[in-house]
Amino acid sequence: MWRIGQLARMTGVSERTLRHYDRLGLLAPAAVDRATGYRWYGVAELARLERIRGLQHLGLSLRRIADILDAPDAHLRQALVETVAALRRDIAAKAAALAAAEDRLATPTSVLPRTVTVAARRLRVRCLEVTHPSELAALCAQPQTALLTWLRGRPTGGFVAAVATGRDGERLDLPARTVVRAVVPPATGVVRAGQDLIGWLHRRGLAIAGPTLEEHLVDAEEGIATVLEIPVRPAAPPRAAPGPTGPPLQ
Repeated sequence: MWRIGQLARMTGVSERTLRHYDRLGLLAPAAVDRATGYRWYGVAELARLERIRGLQHLGLSLRRIADILDAPDAHLRQALVETVAALRRDIAAKAAALAAAEDRLATPTSVLPRTVTVAARRLRVRCLEVTHPSELAALCAQPQTALLTWLRGRPTGGFVAAVATGRDGERLDLPARTVVRAVVPPATGVVRAGQDLIGWLHRRGLAIAGPTLEEHLVDAEEGIATVLEIPVRPAAPPRAAPGPTGPPLQ
């Protein structure tokens, strides 16, 4: 039999951790001296401790380990399947964060976009033809205004826009969709932010899948925030160039 300090030195696990395992019901000592309070551990406890540590190294939480430590191997297999799926999601999220950070280092931008899913929305709008982007500022003169534009990049001529009108106007239904959203910093113009955002989409292999929503939000203290939302989808791969032609092979 070993005292708790001896077991800690043998296994490289701190006494504090061993006591924590006891409180969780994972690893109780084989005996406790009532007079001194010393905890004693044997071979069975050593083997159980090694199993706990091994399951932790497989990515299982202590709560999950408590559920399956004494269960049949089928339960362990199912727990590992779930753990692998969760780890893959974590890896994908970290890879996306790494790519975003590298992109920001390589190409400084005025916005910090993120991809989110938004619910369906119904608006009443007034549609109009815009000949130059400078005209959009006048359309957003009201504090709380939503502006929609149907653009795939920088405008090269006239384009269609729509302004939310409240109760009047033509009905426009926006479906639930995946969008890239960015809050425009106060010192940055919307035009520059929009150009930076479109450039970000192109670098990430995303195509614009619907109208861009520019919304001006006002809080109780009359602070104004401009939010850009661009619906996106994966860009179509470029078509292969046609190969050389010649006589049929014999």
